[in-house]
Amino acid sequence: MQSPIHIFTVEEYLELEQSSEIRHEYVCGQLFAMSGGSKEHNLIAGNIYSRLRSYLRGGSCSVFMADMKVNIQLASQNIQNTRNIYYYPDIIVTCDPDDQDRFSVDYPCLIIEVLSPSTETTDRREKLVNYRTLESLQEYVLVSQDEIKIEIYRKDSQGNWSLTILGKDNELHLDSQSLTLRMTEIYEDVIKI
Repeated sequence: MQSPIHIFTVEEYLELEQSSEIRHEYVCGQLFAMSGGSKEHNLIAGNIYSRLRSYLRGGSCSVFMADMKVNIQLASQNIQNTRNIYYYPDIIVTCDPDDQDRFSVDYPCLIIEVLSPSTETTDRREKLVNYRTLESLQEYVLVSQDEIKIEIYRKDSQGNWSLTILGKDNELHLDSQSLTLRMTEIYEDVIKI
């Protein structure tokens, strides 16, 4: 006979995360341990983060990398009940002055995930669906670490999402930040272009 699955409250999760040596994502009461990334994963995320950090320095937007959670509250059938999700994206940008929590972002405008074999399916499906429920989110970017390929999910002014796929001959233009990154910047020290 199997033991019942423990459903954690948001409060239990947040308390556990403060003292845990392992990061966990929280999906409607269940915890999922985060695995470490490859050198390539870290280099790509670091390259993008450093470019964004330099560009945003001194402005009204903030960029975070790896250890900052995104908080998603999905409405349920019962209006007084919500389903909470906390993910750790590779890179988050927020420009909302209401984002004051020290440990999570509630109003991201840009989320970037560097794809890993262990997380790619979740990043493409579950996270895509859940991130798109965030009203503040304008762009969700998936970056391959094995080839020069970037997918951008972008929301237009009517709230419709479109997908653009980029290759080695393209540049990544982040509309939410009015910033363009060259593939050589993104893949520096990972893949020769």
